[in-house]
Amino acid sequence: MSPASKFVPTVALTSSESVAQVTLPRECTFTETDWRALAPFWYPIAFSHEVGDKPFAAKLLDERVVVYRLSDGSLVAAKDICFHRGAPLSLGRVEGDEIICKYHGLRYDPTGRCTCIPAHPNGAISPRLHLHLFSVQEAYGLIWVRLVDDGARSLPTMEEWSDSNYIKVLPNSVNMNASAGRQMEGFLDVSHFAFVHVDTFGELDNPEVPDYGITKTSEGFVADYFSTVSNYSLQFKHLNPPGFVWHRRFEVFYPFTAKLTVTFPENGSLHILNAASPISARKTRLFVPICRNFDKDAPLQASLDFNHLVFAEDQAIVEQQYPEDLPLDLHAEAHFPADRSSITYRKGLSALGLGRSFTA
Repeated sequence: MSPASKFVPTVALTSSESVAQVTLPRECTFTETDWRALAPFWYPIAFSHEVGDKPFAAKLLDERVVVYRLSDGSLVAAKDICFHRGAPLSLGRVEGDEIICKYHGLRYDPTGRCTCIPAHPNGAISPRLHLHLFSVQEAYGLIWVRLVDDGARSLPTMEEWSDSNYIKVLPNSVNMNASAGRQMEGFLDVSHFAFVHVDTFGELDNPEVPDYGITKTSEGFVADYFSTVSNYSLQFKHLNPPGFVWHRRFEVFYPFTAKLTVTFPENGSLHILNAASPISARKTRLFVPICRNFDKDAPLQASLDFNHLVFAEDQAIVEQQYPEDLPLDLHAEAHFPADRSSITYRKGLSALGLGRSFTA
């Protein structure tokens, strides 16, 4: 199936459990308060094209998740376990819109109900043999899951993905040995361009960061940054019009997603969705859907290669930062004016209820 350009109907789950009642994953690497604060949000766990007619296994916030498609293209997401003998359902198969456990052949329908125990085809089925379902949606070529449904909560927005005026680019994901918070903060940082991105678009002779503004939103905040640092790659810097001011707008959706919009010359727009999915406290799978309304005939591979290099430069730094966890105590690290977005981000995470020694 090709990456989705709009929301696709899915099997919905309305949980009667409160966040406080949900059992934490086995060997959870998060503090309990942090995990419970993070679990109700949406995170991508896979590309749309990764989930076909076979169950797909992923891990989110240390929880093992299985996701699979039904015959109409909709999705089911559940804990990756058969409660009979603890076998991962992702080892099984999907047949007739039912997932079948590989160990003893138990079958579960899309509502999570066990419909058949092959060893006792006419016997009673325990109500304990019922899958623990999660809410799931599909958007921007990604499959999104939330572990706790505490009421209505929207996905991060990227309207351009469904706009026919834009081409869509879906780079490979990046697996990082780093916390999602550190990765996100690095994506928002504007003072590292000249030093980290020296082989892609950074300009060593242009390190100064002009003042910029922050606007709070219901989902996070927006930072509008204007500078003369070109977003062209080094070999195309000559295309930069003299005196052109580049507008970079960062739209943050707590806790770990941000959309960067870069305004190019001649009304060009580039949109990058930085969606950091916390596998565990210090392991992150990064998804980066990209849209642009220019260079539509250019080979996509060039964009994929450039994006890979940019994020590789960031990864080399983020994986070495210490402490590994993002400090939410603003006195734990020093700051200067260019860090305004970082400071706002840390304050926002604190407001979600995350601890001062935040672990993700």
